Amino acid sequence: MYKVLLVDDERIILEGISNIIDWESIGTELIGTAKNGLEAYDKIMSHHPDIVICDIKMPGLNGLELVKRISKEKPETKFIILSGFSEFDYAKQAMEYGVKHYLLKPCNENSIVEALNNLLEELKTEEKRERFLIDIKTRFEQIQPYVKKQLLKEFITSKIDGNRGIKFYENLFQINFDEEKIRLILFRLEGDFHYEHMFVIENLGEDLFAPSILSTNIGEHVLFLVHEENFASLQTKIEQLRDHFYEIYQMDMTVAVSEMDSITQARRLYLDALECLNHRFYLGEGSIITKNDIRQEKQPYHFDYDGQNLCLLIKSGNWEKVQEEISRFFIVLMERMSSTSLTRSYVMKLFLIMIQNTDSKDIEEYMEKMSSLMDMDTIQQMKEFFEEIAQEITQGHYERHKSNHSSVINKMIELVQEHLGNTELSLKWVANKVYMNADYLGKLFKQETGEKFSSYVTQMRINKAIEQIEQMDDVKVSTIADMIGYGDNPQYFSQVFKKYTGYSPSEYKKVF
Repeated sequence: MYKVLLVDDERIILEGISNIIDWESIGTELIGTAKNGLEAYDKIMSHHPDIVICDIKMPGLNGLELVKRISKEKPETKFIILSGFSEFDYAKQAMEYGVKHYLLKPCNENSIVEALNNLLEELKTEEKRERFLIDIKTRFEQIQPYVKKQLLKEFITSKIDGNRGIKFYENLFQINFDEEKIRLILFRLEGDFHYEHMFVIENLGEDLFAPSILSTNIGEHVLFLVHEENFASLQTKIEQLRDHFYEIYQMDMTVAVSEMDSITQARRLYLDALECLNHRFYLGEGSIITKNDIRQEKQPYHFDYDGQNLCLLIKSGNWEKVQEEISRFFIVLMERMSSTSLTRSYVMKLFLIMIQNTDSKDIEEYMEKMSSLMDMDTIQQMKEFFEEIAQEITQGHYERHKSNHSSVINKMIELVQEHLGNTELSLKWVANKVYMNADYLGKLFKQETGEKFSSYVTQMRINKAIEQIEQMDDVKVSTIADMIGYGDNPQYFSQVFKKYTGYSPSEYKKVF
């Protein structure tokens, strides 16, 4: 039973609430009443109630002063405040001391019972957590001496000789390693964490990976040596540990699992597991990573991406195409899996190129955001951030295009889109269609779009060509040239395509 103390300077309220509530039915016991704050304070200190139902205005020591004093001396005590509407400012101050329940007078049985039930759930949750922490503390006092962890740490880091070190461990821990194969597991917590968190992981792991396991922490990692040969079974246990830990702390972790080998190879297995953890940059936080999930580049690879196509797409205001181009860029980076520093440098370089396409007043703001991009832990986080900024810049261009293009310019653009395959498509041809002087129309187009009409047509044809190349299994230059207005000169089309993209049509298909 949870103990309740009722405090109010009005006798009729004391008697009314005392009698109207069926205390026992909700798991509580009314241990007494008090007519003012001073009397309530004495009873709280002597009878230790779990919950105090208290009026806010009382002689001697009012409810607010009582809450303030008890919050310091017995912070585990819960309060329900009773108050008139005009006293709400007092109630707000009480809430600053952790009071969550404020009932307006007159209050009925249901509202009081509801507030009590809410507090009872809080008390039960706190007790459950307290029991858990007490259990953890008890087990903490029973763990093997610190020297065991330290010696294991030295063994993993090759500060102990091979067979001699193994014999020492066998005698010290009363474990017969023989030639039994082991795996090494590294856990890395994501986000801010404390020693308590690492200790809990060790305790959970000692239960799940038993029998005959060794564990320690090295830096920010928790390490286990286990005899589990079946990887599927081991993965299930790892997921159980992560799920249990997340239920308690709402924190995720990334796990690396080594291959199997003898304990004499523990140092190598440790380095392999560290290498796996480094690939969380590509595989994401919360992954379970093995050597099968990573691959090594056979030779250094320089990823030459000048960003020209991305910038052109951003200027066009076409977010869908911009997003596709960004995805293509990051897919290449993930497939290459170069060193994280090299990959970061590629992203930063393209980010700098991209923000040059925005207004000068915005460039400084985007430059300030670069620090957060550099600090991101995974390539997926970098991609999401990159897309967010790219969308902002692209939308700005889209809005400018939308507001600046006159009806004539819009008509010109429509004609270009409809007649890209027409070999006669030119400024003069379009001028005839809209009944305007070609020279004037060219100047108007340049003024409103920022580029020459011929350059615009060429870029649209190149963009169309890229779309066709992506859909073809076998690139046919003559077919593409015919579709976009170069039907009479495929060789010239190839030259123009390479000038704009840096690749011939066939090379572009292979690279992208």
